[in-house]
Amino acid sequence: MAQVRQATAHWSGDLASGGGAVSAGTSGIFSEQAITWRARTEASEGKTSHEELLASAHAACFSMAVSNELSKAGFVPERVDVTVEVEADRRELGWTVIASHITLRARVPGIDQATFDEQAQKAKGGCPISRAISDSVEITLDASLQG
Repeated sequence: MAQVRQATAHWSGDLASGGGAVSAGTSGIFSEQAITWRARTEASEGKTSHEELLASAHAACFSMAVSNELSKAGFVPERVDVTVEVEADRRELGWTVIASHITLRARVPGIDQATFDEQAQKAKGGCPISRAISDSVEITLDASLQG
């Protein structure tokens, strides 16, 4: 059965000087997190942005996807650490997400580098967030095993 998740947002004022907030509607885990154009395109100043929320979603999704791929290959990871940097810039059509850079550091007993790399690449292509953005966003992966 399909799962539906909800978030809500509101905005007041114009783009440059207005402001708003975003909330996690389904879980309620966060509410009324401030958003502004300045926080999105310049300094965050303690406010979140669409790009930060996308980076969070991509990091969480990829960490689960790579753990799944490694486990299916017979290598259950001790630890998977994922950092995602979402890059946005002004383009012809306006402010646009152009890249999502994944950094993976993992401790996986008994795996060799080639198998690790293969499973990490499978996860990159199989992660639902990667699939959702891959047609318009460059996705890169820097994966390494930790001792």
